Amino acid sequence: MPHLTIDYSARLGAAFDRAALVRELHPLVIEESGSTGVCKTLLRPVETCVGDGVGEGDAFVHVEVGLKPGRSEALKGRLAESIVALVGKHLRADGAVVSAEVRELAGSYRLDPPARADAYRGGTLRVCRPAAG
Repeated sequence: MPHLTIDYSARLGAAFDRAALVRELHPLVIEESGSTGVCKTLLRPVETCVGDGVGEGDAFVHVEVGLKPGRSEALKGRLAESIVALVGKHLRADGAVVSAEVRELAGSYRLDPPARADAYRGGTLRVCRPAAG
């Protein structure tokens, strides 16, 4: 059920192993959040600025996790800390800024068709390759 959005500096390119991150991030989020279902992730390369200007070395990664209501702030904080550490493992860019936010989805949230845990097809996580660019 968790929805993940990963915004990252487009200039990171190969310095950010997105596929490897997603392979580890999905099970981490499911386990630490106690969620059922399947993670769904959007990867968005974006133009970024860090500080008061645009620099060639500026790099930023932000992960947002949306969960159904009911988790404590302490749990969400621990999950965010675990995510920041995991992103750092897959990011080879000195000085990159990494952040994570775990939030509750609005009461108006709907999903069609409902996600199923068996979507992993025998326990194998299917990872889409990020688009080049």
